[in-house]
Amino acid sequence: MSSVVLDVEHNDVHSHDDHEHHGNFWTNYVFSYDHKVIAKQYLISGILWAIIGGGLSVLFRIQLGFPEANLEWLRPLLGDWITESGKMDTTFYLAAVTMHGTIMVFFVLTAGLSGTFSNFLIPLQIGARDMASGFMNMLSYWLFALASVIMLTSLFTSTGPASGGWVIYPPLSALPQAVSGSGIGMTLWLVSMVFFIASSLLGSINYISTVINLRTAGMSFAKMPLTIWSFFITAVIGILSFPVLFAAALLLVFDRSFGTSFYLSDIYIQGELLEHSGGSPILFQHLFWFLGHPEVYIVLLPALGLTSEVISTNSRKPIFGYRAMIGSMLGIAFLSFIVWAHHMFVSGMNPFLGTIFMFLTLIIAVPSAVKAFNYITTLFRGNIVFTPAMLFSIGLVSLFISGGVTGIILGNSALDIQLHDTYFVVAHFHLVMGSAAFFGMMAGVYHWFPKMFGKMMNSGLGYVHFWLTFLGAYMVFFPMHYIGIAGFPRRYYSFTNFDAFSTFADLNAFISIAAIVTVAGQFIFIFNFFWSMFRGKNAPLNPWGSNTLEWTTPRKPGHGNWPGALPIVYRWPYDYSKPDADKDGFGDFIPQDVPLSKTMESNTDEERVLAQLDSDLQKLGEEREKNPFI
Repeated sequence: MSSVVLDVEHNDVHSHDDHEHHGNFWTNYVFSYDHKVIAKQYLISGILWAIIGGGLSVLFRIQLGFPEANLEWLRPLLGDWITESGKMDTTFYLAAVTMHGTIMVFFVLTAGLSGTFSNFLIPLQIGARDMASGFMNMLSYWLFALASVIMLTSLFTSTGPASGGWVIYPPLSALPQAVSGSGIGMTLWLVSMVFFIASSLLGSINYISTVINLRTAGMSFAKMPLTIWSFFITAVIGILSFPVLFAAALLLVFDRSFGTSFYLSDIYIQGELLEHSGGSPILFQHLFWFLGHPEVYIVLLPALGLTSEVISTNSRKPIFGYRAMIGSMLGIAFLSFIVWAHHMFVSGMNPFLGTIFMFLTLIIAVPSAVKAFNYITTLFRGNIVFTPAMLFSIGLVSLFISGGVTGIILGNSALDIQLHDTYFVVAHFHLVMGSAAFFGMMAGVYHWFPKMFGKMMNSGLGYVHFWLTFLGAYMVFFPMHYIGIAGFPRRYYSFTNFDAFSTFADLNAFISIAAIVTVAGQFIFIFNFFWSMFRGKNAPLNPWGSNTLEWTTPRKPGHGNWPGALPIVYRWPYDYSKPDADKDGFGDFIPQDVPLSKTMESNTDEERVLAQLDSDLQKLGEEREKNPFI
């Protein structure tokens, strides 16, 4: 029955499938106000950055896995960063690690998730024509593009890109004379981040304004998809935390260029005492991690929101614990602001204060566990459809759980002090933040690609991409836990001078090979993405049988999304496999814009009462048919 409904819908809107923009190429596809175009700009920019960030990880993993190898073959790419003896320059190694972290956290995961999917889905899923401010939305992307250009430029400076680690701790980052990577490359890094933060703040203000003010008739907060809740809460976190990083970067610029001492005190370089006093590098750590830990959830929450939608749709079941899922996201958002100092257990903080942050850190595992439990319960006994998006969503749940377990270990200050500077920490945050968020982004791309481009991606290539990425992620990061417990330190250029670590040389090489294969596997996705964009099969209106409003638009919606009246919402977005829905003329899903009065057989007792009260909304719908812009 559901296929009949889809065919009728397709015939009704076929004439609008190619609803054209009014304007020229520049206003339609470059400086566009259309949220869908801006979302695609963010997505393609994120893919390009992921190629660069992944390439840098391959370079430093080659060095780590094969420290004695002759890398002369890399000279055409790296130039003088390969020494005369055929080894990778130590300064370039530090820069590659720094830029890899910066690119993946900010320019891939933050922009690729919030920038892409908040822009694309918020108006479509709440029934709005566009964002609250199209100009502000366009400006947010071009500030991001400017930040990207500046950051990319820093890779080609004569002294090298920033090399103080992605956390850019002073005094290394505050003293241009400290290392070559603290010169112009670090200055460009800071300038780039200023524009990136401005872009993020403009975007977040727009997302919040749109969700609060532009929801269509009937779309109460209790009927919003979990994707919209996750984008909304993420935007709130961003507005409260990113300005703190802006302040930290600004003070660092003052220390670097104007002789202040916010972060510097009693610094000697080559026996010379510098004219700095009174500052403390610990201040920077507090400011950085006040953004740094919420940033974990700025990346993770959108991925979890996308996963909620994909898992419910492809399990053909209502999401388990809808209100608990919202409450857990609100709890995570609140707690994310009061656990930042667990990154600083080794900074010499008062043990009593460390105990408080340890307690708060362990508490944040509770709302995280609620989400994991609800995902598993939604999957339990579901009629699961294993699309590539569904596989990536299940992969996210797996990584979220396995990475979260090690987070409980690191949340204990006594254990963290021993493990903090080892590969155990690298493995933890790459599983729970990097890999899990990446899997959520991939799930979102595979699931909403038909709505973005009107085409279907190749499922076979999608399955190959998933299994290479899923197995690769575990082969890279699971062994890191083992060598981390053994004391393997992170951020070291080479381990050949330490006899204690010689027994792990083979395992380290295995990790590097797995990393190279995993990164190479991403080119399957890149080919699939761009090939499908132009040569893929035309997508049906609602290929996954979803309930949310974006699937009620034409196959290729124009600027304004709906060519006629805006849809009206009568029900929550997770009416899947509802008992007796067949008697009402529906299959295993009932879209949000279907009035309760049309599903009397499958309505609950509460819904039967509400069905008698939806006449006002139906009258509004009739008025909108006469005037679509009411």
